[in-house]
Amino acid sequence: MEIPILFEDGEALVINKPAGLPLDRARSGGAALDDYLPTLKLGFAREPVAVHRLDRDTSGCLLLARNPKALKRFAKAFEERQVGKRYLGIVAGPVAENSGTIDLALTKISSAEAGWRMILARKGKPSVTHWKVLDRRDGLTLVEFRPETGRTHQIRVHALHGLGAALLGDPVYGTGEGTHRTMLHAAGLVVRREGKPPIVAHAPLPADFRALGFVDPEDVAIAEAHAAEDAAAARAVLGGDQPDDALVLEVPDETGPEQLDEMGDERG
Repeated sequence: MEIPILFEDGEALVINKPAGLPLDRARSGGAALDDYLPTLKLGFAREPVAVHRLDRDTSGCLLLARNPKALKRFAKAFEERQVGKRYLGIVAGPVAENSGTIDLALTKISSAEAGWRMILARKGKPSVTHWKVLDRRDGLTLVEFRPETGRTHQIRVHALHGLGAALLGDPVYGTGEGTHRTMLHAAGLVVRREGKPPIVAHAPLPADFRALGFVDPEDVAIAEAHAAEDAAAARAVLGGDQPDDALVLEVPDETGPEQLDEMGDERG
């Protein structure tokens, strides 16, 4: 399996983590991110190290540090809430409002029967998630989540208690039915850096989201921007006075699921 790279420079990589790939190897064995770190060295002496965590089922942007100093700086940025994070999730039910903020503190509990999970708790850790509905279809709701804090399972618990339904496929906070995984995707990541351009990464919407009829508006915007850049480049080659119909570019009129299939290695 090849892991797409969304951003790369001398101190950072952002990869598009596939759904189903855990960061840590399970006790029962199986594949893990560690298996792919040697190939992600890309000429560097050290293997990159994950700065933050994504659940096994969650796909999308994962930041890796390429040296210890960068790891320390990036970890501090996450701790100080200096990182912009954009997630997309499919809520397994209708969401009445169009946008809002969920402010519900969380804490961790565990039992021998049910294992561990996060629950609401007045004395728990502060947890804030901003959200916006992007689309509704067939009883499901595509929601953009922008977490202000980074608690374990924050979006999954906030979806259940703040929006009235768990994420589709969530086996812990929902029924686990309707699809093969918890439908959560880390679509965007922005990390500001002192004295350097920010790290900016965008992970296109996965095929299993698109199979349910959903489209990420940012994917559409990126496709349109690239088409405009190609058209401008063609004009420069043909001459600035050439009319648009003189260009021999095949640009689709609409960007739907079929066109988005070709965007798997686009960089945000």
